[in-house]
Amino acid sequence: MSSMLGVESYRGLTHSQSSLGPLAVRPMEQAAPRLQPGLKRALDIAGAGALLLLGAPVFLLLALLVRADGGPAFYAHERVGRGGRRFGCLKFRSMVVDSATRLEALLASDPAARAEWEATRKLRHDPRITWIGRLLRATSLDELPQLINVLRGDMSLVGPRPVVAAELAAHYGAAAEHYLAVRPGITGLWQVSGRSDTSYAQRVALDVRYATNPSLLEDVRILLRTPAAVLLRRGAY
Repeated sequence: MSSMLGVESYRGLTHSQSSLGPLAVRPMEQAAPRLQPGLKRALDIAGAGALLLLGAPVFLLLALLVRADGGPAFYAHERVGRGGRRFGCLKFRSMVVDSATRLEALLASDPAARAEWEATRKLRHDPRITWIGRLLRATSLDELPQLINVLRGDMSLVGPRPVVAAELAAHYGAAAEHYLAVRPGITGLWQVSGRSDTSYAQRVALDVRYATNPSLLEDVRILLRTPAAVLLRRGAY
């Protein structure tokens, strides 16, 4: 499908270094048995495969809508996975084709936007987003193609949000070893805990909390909380 609909690839900008800050990490419930990697991988394959089959008509429709402006349906952004392995994280394209150029110009001319970008790697009022992109982001449907990443073994259904190398170096510090110990996920503690309304230090703490004691029960809890987080749209921009 990607050859027919097109895939765009781009690299984000690096940003200034930021410390983790004195944020306490709340431990996971110790009563829950640890989730074995083999079982987690089997559940990922079964879940992603089923969702792709059931959602194929919606998947195709969204791809065609994104393609309507003449650009590719997907883009692959390089992220860091388990063990430091780089991979192309797939999403439906939600921005204009020349988004990287526009971002550079915006950050060079708008100090407030640059400060927001350096702190969160996001812009609340991002002028690069297309009309269909706003809908996709608000509903998190832009991340549907990551089910393909799950089947490839790049990602898991549940895990830390995938980050670029610059973010890992700037924000994680010693906590990077916890991020690198597991596969990043389509959903996770950050996604159900406020998303972009949380600070980056809180995001790192959530990643550490998840990675230090993964369990099947915690994965189920996160998956069950995800639909409500998507519908309420808290921190979705």
